[in-house]
Amino acid sequence: MPPATRQKVLGLYRKIFQIAKKWQSASGHIEETTKEKEYIINEARALFRKNKNVTDPKLIKQCIEECEARIEIGLHYNIPYPRPIHLPPMGLAHKQGRTLRQQEKLRKISKPIYLKSHDEVS
Repeated sequence: MPPATRQKVLGLYRKIFQIAKKWQSASGHIEETTKEKEYIINEARALFRKNKNVTDPKLIKQCIEECEARIEIGLHYNIPYPRPIHLPPMGLAHKQGRTLRQQEKLRKISKPIYLKSHDEVS
């Protein structure tokens, strides 16, 4: 990994922990705030550990983009959890029957960048 990319990744990791340290839940309840802070820290650790051996520059770039998107969305909505996508069942299928495997492939392709790794960790 090039030094500039490494610094960017480490900077994102530090930024997440700084956000977790200052995090306040939308409701303001101490229990909820604590729970959300723990979620932020555990999610970051799990995803960064999962991707620590990634060497493909394209995949590294995708992981960085996902991380930045999740940070921005979390800060904007004040919700640390990934925002779900709402696709009705068989909503991507053509009227001429599709198999379930093709339907799942279409769902995976249509998944927003900020949810790419959510199913793998959660």
